Formats: sequence, structure tokens, C-alpha cells
Amino acid sequence: MARLAGISDQQAPVPTRLVYWFARRALARMSGRAPDRIIEPARMYAYLPGLLRGYARLEQATDRVHRIDDRYKALAELRAATATGCAYCIDLGSQIARRWGLNNDELLALPDYASSPLFDEIDRLVLDYATGMSRTPVAVSDELFDQLRRHFDDAQLVELTHVIALENMRGRFNRALGITAAGFSDGQVCAVAEGDGDQ
Repeated sequence: MARLAGISDQQAPVPTRLVYWFARRALARMSGRAPDRIIEPARMYAYLPGLLRGYARLEQATDRVHRIDDRYKALAELRAATATGCAYCIDLGSQIARRWGLNNDELLALPDYASSPLFDEIDRLVLDYATGMSRTPVAVSDELFDQLRRHFDDAQLVELTHVIALENMRGRFNRALGITAAGFSDGQVCAVAEGDGDQ
């Protein structure tokens, strides 16, 4: 159970309810599912309506950028989600990853991606990058970045970096507020969190 109740639809002013409506629609479109707690993180941001609107615009802008293949985005975001141990993010990310072409075996192989035959060279570079970016402090070597530059142009690298950083923000926000899995992947395989997995 989350540490704060969040702002309910009944408590929310009309502009906040409008953000909720768009958030529900976007998450249901991406995941193909609409569990009851689909917008729980947005309900937390609603304590600060200006921040909620700004965050919603950031998510919308991110959703409109498609310079890198969805597979790489899914791998990067899911790796960051498992690194932060965010159950909500892993739940949602696993469902989106399936819709973007990853299979259950790949989801389960993420902890051993470096040696798994299910991932190719580019997959591993993306996963290494997400792993390095998700550490504190960040641990991305020049060598790794140079290897990524052989496969991605500058704009693609900025997009990849952004989606990993954004997923780290989501995961840390959700973990700190006690937001747990919402049920996007109920009855299906989910990626496995690193560390304690206490959510």
C-alpha cells in the first residue's frame, strides 16, 4: 500500500481530472490493460498541480519521440526499472515490453543478459548503458559510450539517455512513496527486480 493516499477523482479539481483522464488513456493504450491503480503515481503528483501538469507534458513529449527502435527502449526502461526495484515500473514495463516484441524468455533472462544468447550485441550495449546509468553514482565509461555511437546517432543517444533517466526518476519516486505493482502484468511473466525486491 502506498504511503500517501493520493488525490482521488472526487478531490481533484477539473484540470487535474483532465490530466487523470489523459494518463489513463495513454497507459491503457500502451499496455493494453487498465487496472484500478493505473494512475497511482499521477495521484501523488496531483498534490502539486503545476508539477503534475509539467510531468504530464514531459511524458507526452517522451511518448512522441521514436528515433530508436521500441525494442531498445523497452530493454533500457525495463533494465532501469529492475535496477531501482520499482514494482509498478516492472509491472507496467513488462507488459509494454511484451507488446513491443520481447518474449517471456527475454524478460526472465534480463538478470543474466550479459551471457544470455537471447540478446545480441546492440541489446547488450543498451542494457549495459541502462545498468551504468542506474547506478549511484552513474558508471558509464567512454568505451561503452563509443561502442553505442557505432550503432546510434546523436539524437538516438539523447533519446536513449532520456528514457533511462526518466525511468530512474519514475522508479525512485514510486519506491519512496511505496507505490507497488498495479496489475498490468497480472497472470503473466514479469521481469525480476535486482536486490531485495521488497515491493
